[in-house]
Amino acid sequence: MTATIAEPDAPAARPASVARGYRFELVKLLSQWRVRLLILACWIAPGLVVAVVSQQSSLPTDTVFGRLMNATGWAGSLVMLGFAGTYALPLLTSVVAGDVFASEDRLGTWRHLLVAVRSYRRIFVAKALASLTVILVLVAGMAVSSAVGGVVAVGNRQLVGLDGHLLAPGDAAGQVLLAWVCVLAPTLALAAIGLLGSVALGRSPMGLLLPAVVALAMALAQLLPLPVAVRLALPSYTFVAWNGLFTSPVQLGPLLISIVVSLVWAVTATALAYLLFLRRDFTNLISDGSGRRAITVGALPLVGLVGLAFAIIAVATPSLGSGIEQDKVQRSLATTFAHLYRLQTEQLNRPAVTEAQLAVTAACDKGGDMVSDQGPGNDWRCVVYWHLPDVEAVGTAIYQLDVTSDGRFVADGDGPKEVNGYFQVRTPAGDQPNPLWQFDGNVELLRTTSKG
Repeated sequence: MTATIAEPDAPAARPASVARGYRFELVKLLSQWRVRLLILACWIAPGLVVAVVSQQSSLPTDTVFGRLMNATGWAGSLVMLGFAGTYALPLLTSVVAGDVFASEDRLGTWRHLLVAVRSYRRIFVAKALASLTVILVLVAGMAVSSAVGGVVAVGNRQLVGLDGHLLAPGDAAGQVLLAWVCVLAPTLALAAIGLLGSVALGRSPMGLLLPAVVALAMALAQLLPLPVAVRLALPSYTFVAWNGLFTSPVQLGPLLISIVVSLVWAVTATALAYLLFLRRDFTNLISDGSGRRAITVGALPLVGLVGLAFAIIAVATPSLGSGIEQDKVQRSLATTFAHLYRLQTEQLNRPAVTEAQLAVTAACDKGGDMVSDQGPGNDWRCVVYWHLPDVEAVGTAIYQLDVTSDGRFVADGDGPKEVNGYFQVRTPAGDQPNPLWQFDGNVELLRTTSKG
């Protein structure tokens, strides 16, 4: 009779922790040469570009704050922010988030990863957090590099806001930092779309390009004369709405709405990617997740989200028009002119005057009597009126305005020459740029109750 010794059951293998998976995925991302190159470029190139452009005589005046790049170091970072929102950030999210799942399909390493981690959910969380970390490092690099490059090349000087008021160097630094923080919301939305494309389309190149394609489509939509509610329903509007941080008072309404919309997009797209990932059949080596159901489940909810956001915004803020109206343009131009007139007065060493004493008003017309005085266009013609203490005559100045569909306008002086006829003014300290010759402004597209 033989005795049998019962062996104890082997302990069941436990899934790897999220922290270990996150470190593993982060190391994998940072080991890729293209990711290392992007990090190096984002932490060096923006500063060099801003420093070089700030020293040129020809500045990018077609961009917001571009004409101020040789006047203050903080303008360069804002110019870089405008470029990043249009081009850089969509491409960065495509390279990082748009490839984080698809790379496993191309390399055929899903089975090895599943054996090592033993949890679909933890794999998804680890990959999402790793890609988010890299994207934040890239955005931080662009912000820090461009700000340092501008301050070193030009100096820590005051910044002229989009309504002509002056921001002290410390206030300018704070607002520039806040603007970069605000654009993190649409960047997260694009990153979530990248995760969704990477999961839904697998090794297909469209998964990698999806964030850039979506960003391009939304940027083109922002160029069209669409209702304000449609603009605010797209997360890309945050890349424009940060302009409201540089007015006094701050135009918080459109910015906050666009940030909320962006965060809702980020959560929705991430949730859809998560659900699709859990439904993946990793035992089938032929299937990489791309299919009609995956595309339908991923795309239709986002399209529906645009419609839902449009309906809510349209009801909450009656904004079915372009938002560019005659009284808004006149009020914004008058406010900006009053602030800049005081700046010119200080440059010319004239007696100080306040905005209340100036009592600036503006009368604007778009395209003549046969055209409605609303909407974007380069055919706005305005006459500005102001008063000086102890002077009976009313001062007048003529401006041609080019108003874009997002509310930004460029005012080009058209006389008299003593006020806005020359791009420089002769001051006791030498020739300086004339603040009233050509300047940027911003029209808040949402309806406000403030009066000029």
